[in-house]
Amino acid sequence: MTSTETSLSILFSRWSGEKVIDMVPLPGSGSYRRYYRIRGKKHTAIGAFHEDRKENSAFLSFTGHFFRSGLPVPEIFAADEGNSVYLLKDLGDITLFDLLDSSRREITGFPENALAMYRKAIGWLPRFQVAAGKGIDYSACYPRAAFDRQSMLWDLNYFKYYFLKLAKVPFDEQRLEDDFGRLSGFLEGAGSGHFMYRDFQSRNIMISGDETWFIDYQGGRKGPLQYDIASLLYDAKADIPVEIREELLSLYLEELNKQIRTDETVFRKYYHGFVLIRILQALGAYGFRGYYENKPHFLRSIPYAMRNLEYLMEKNRFPEGLTVLRSLLEKMVRDPSFREMRKPGGKLVLNVFSFSYRDPIPADETGNGGGFVFDCRALPNPGRHPEYQDLTGLDKPVIAFLKKEPEVDAFLVQVFSLVDGSIRNYLDRDFSNLMVTFGCTGGQHRSVYCAEELAKHIREKFSVHVNVRHTGLEK
Repeated sequence: MTSTETSLSILFSRWSGEKVIDMVPLPGSGSYRRYYRIRGKKHTAIGAFHEDRKENSAFLSFTGHFFRSGLPVPEIFAADEGNSVYLLKDLGDITLFDLLDSSRREITGFPENALAMYRKAIGWLPRFQVAAGKGIDYSACYPRAAFDRQSMLWDLNYFKYYFLKLAKVPFDEQRLEDDFGRLSGFLEGAGSGHFMYRDFQSRNIMISGDETWFIDYQGGRKGPLQYDIASLLYDAKADIPVEIREELLSLYLEELNKQIRTDETVFRKYYHGFVLIRILQALGAYGFRGYYENKPHFLRSIPYAMRNLEYLMEKNRFPEGLTVLRSLLEKMVRDPSFREMRKPGGKLVLNVFSFSYRDPIPADETGNGGGFVFDCRALPNPGRHPEYQDLTGLDKPVIAFLKKEPEVDAFLVQVFSLVDGSIRNYLDRDFSNLMVTFGCTGGQHRSVYCAEELAKHIREKFSVHVNVRHTGLEK
């Protein structure tokens, strides 16, 4: 165990009274926090570590306040701030972003289940900003207590130094700085009297029990109401259609008016300025992670951000008086190098095997290791029926037998969910191989059927190459 894992293990045992049976690292995100799913005999929790203690203190303080206010945030089970670790309620693995299946949207449109969750999330947002914002301890905010002119200039310079300079986009630094000053001066007029979540976007909204739950607000501070709804609706890779953005913005204003009387004309006067500054901040983050830290999957979001900038300028929703910034962004949105990153690499290969447990599990010939091994032996077995003994999982009678068994369907639903998540992650990260194997007693019926069903599902849902091999039948 690492020192972090040891600290989490001790904290979990102290909280639950149980020994840790399993501690699994969760996939990384855009931050430096590390998460683990920790299981004991009866209890489960998410363990978190971040070496920045001030950020941890902000998260713990805000979470305690939101939880007491009845907002859907993860309960804090225990914390050891001296070792920079804490335990949270496990909300599962599904985020609002996961509902946005881009591979099917061209056919089916924006997913209805995702739209329903966006509406729920927007229903909660004003409660965070206004109701809960009244009693929050703003002294816990980090790195700054308010999204003021200084904070805006930090974000704009983040864009300048980590996107423009690293992407080698030429600009006149003094004239651009002048426009940054004009933009931040204009946006200060919106006021900053409410809680600003700061990173209110689809990957920070969890879906659990058909409800929305909220995480990653540790950067929150006093700020303008417009910023968070701009962050959600112009979240780059979420790629929300214009008409749905307008519907959701109207819904937000309705919900906001239940909390505080709002002049819609004044709100909209500043709204698109905050859309702009949020897009530029996000481009800075993509540049830092993608160009500087050499994590190319972050660069996949750049073309979506360019489309959002193009929309602001085409629809005359760009703040006035920013001639240098506008000219610079117009050149960027016309640059094909920023528009082509949207296309996935297309090199992912999914290798699906079936095998008999009388033989060794098939080896990963790519040398990457990992992948999934699913044991089908608990499923109903056609091989026990004489009429199926000489058939295989490729034959229609066996397929019909297995299709009517609810245990088989439930098993495959779980398999599809796990494999889909890995494929999305692998496509974003330009990985080239994923291996999935299904085993059963003879490698003839159940494992063959499940392998074929997975291959069919993946071919329909993703643009990846799928190979299927039935090692038990080859004998």
